[in-house]
Amino acid sequence: MLYSLYEIDTIETYFTNVVASLLAVISRSQCTVPSIQVRVKNREMYALSSSLIRSPALRQGLQMAAASRPVSMKVVSVAETQKDESFFEKNERLGRELSPHLTIYQPQLTSMLSICHRGTGLALGVGVWGLGLGALISSHDISHYVTMVEGLQLSGATLTALKFIIAYPAGYHTANGIRHLLWDTGRFLKIKEVYSTGYAMVATSFVLSAILALL
Repeated sequence: MLYSLYEIDTIETYFTNVVASLLAVISRSQCTVPSIQVRVKNREMYALSSSLIRSPALRQGLQMAAASRPVSMKVVSVAETQKDESFFEKNERLGRELSPHLTIYQPQLTSMLSICHRGTGLALGVGVWGLGLGALISSHDISHYVTMVEGLQLSGATLTALKFIIAYPAGYHTANGIRHLLWDTGRFLKIKEVYSTGYAMVATSFVLSAILALL
């Protein structure tokens, strides 16, 4: 295995600094080599040491030294690197919550109104389908069932409460549907406006349901 270019450059830089430091010490002490006095400036010393370290002979020596290093390799199968663990088991082991997860969110007005909008829409759908299928299957018309309810002799308050419960999904879904249509026009989308229109929508749904119940 050969040294990488990064490793070679790091080694060259190290030796360059070492040689430059030695030459600086020699220069400060004003030592003399036989018949030659060494007085070299810092830039000249660095250039000289750099040229020595970057010589092809030194590079070849480093590569030959690296080639002589023992290298051991181990063959590992793919099965050994992969754990037999499912996605849900991993999440459970790491303590990760699934998202979206209703139990980790604090109830808010916006989320509750959204859930109720879907719930009332589902109730209206089931009611319409029930009335339609009942009209096809039943051998009696609606007046027969009205007579049956009148035969129960319920009080006026009880009948009004039952009518309000039946009418509320229609009143709520209508009021909130208008609110959604206003959103589609780009209005009332700020946080304060979303909350204020939410409270106004709930009040409007009660009024509409009460009107339907009193009919």
